Amino acid sequence: MIQYFKNIDNQTVEIDKPEDGVWVNLVPPFKEEEFVDLSDQLDIPIEFLRDSLDIDERPRFELADNVKFLVIKTPTENNSFNESDAYYITIPICIILTHNHIVTVNSFDNGAIKKFLHTFQKRHPDKRSMMVLKVFEKIVQNFLEYLKEINQKRNQYEQSLYDSNSNVDLLKLLRIQKSLVYFVTALRSNEMLMMKLERTNFLQLTDDEREFLQDLIVDTSQALEMANIYTNILSGTMDAFASIISNNLNTVMKRLTSITIILSLPILVTSIYGMNVDIPYQHSNHAFYIPVVISLIVSIIISGYFMKKKWF
Repeated sequence: MIQYFKNIDNQTVEIDKPEDGVWVNLVPPFKEEEFVDLSDQLDIPIEFLRDSLDIDERPRFELADNVKFLVIKTPTENNSFNESDAYYITIPICIILTHNHIVTVNSFDNGAIKKFLHTFQKRHPDKRSMMVLKVFEKIVQNFLEYLKEINQKRNQYEQSLYDSNSNVDLLKLLRIQKSLVYFVTALRSNEMLMMKLERTNFLQLTDDEREFLQDLIVDTSQALEMANIYTNILSGTMDAFASIISNNLNTVMKRLTSITIILSLPILVTSIYGMNVDIPYQHSNHAFYIPVVISLIVSIIISGYFMKKKWF
């Protein structure tokens, strides 16, 4: 589906066809004929539109036929029904700059474009480079917001894990760890893209715009550092809980082994007195109580020894 937005008297108005100075936004579901028509209308290489459908597209920029093409990664919630998948993933946003238009293509519905739409009435479509930087800004804000949500979930699941040692909470932490892997990879690529844009001046930025881009690079570096810190903390937590589970298993095995030894010795004594051979005191009136007393004494001695060794 193709949306056309125009800024009229500081108000965002959706129109039916492309005009000079409009923002063109493509959102799912996509149709090949829409790509072809838009490519013909705005003189955009059809490959630029099709590349947006690849969820694994890496952040990059390219120039072809005086049309500038940029790809940047943005976070979004994962709507997969598989309970083992990450809570959040990263998807590409393709930004295309023509002579008179700015075009964005989203393979999924995402919050960065929605935020940009809500502030579009404040934008100046003729300043296309600043429009691109504002999209970058919304993406960085999304990363920071999702990282805060991830940290809150991590603390919640860790506390629950302390209380219950449930496998469900461990799996939830694993899903958070997968999300952080996506974030770290995307943020690192985004940071490299922005630094390369600053170095090459691909967008032909003014001094104010270059300063704004530098601030975005700093914010992206901050988000990347946060993602790395959360990843390291989570990795340490998972390793610690793995050690705790292993230690608990060893403790349980020692207790079971101790109980088995304590029970086996009385069984040995009673089995000896149960043999069909002559044994001491077999004709005594206390023949039943003798093995019982011996078994109890041996069990008490062994139990005391194990308690002294703290096997219980």
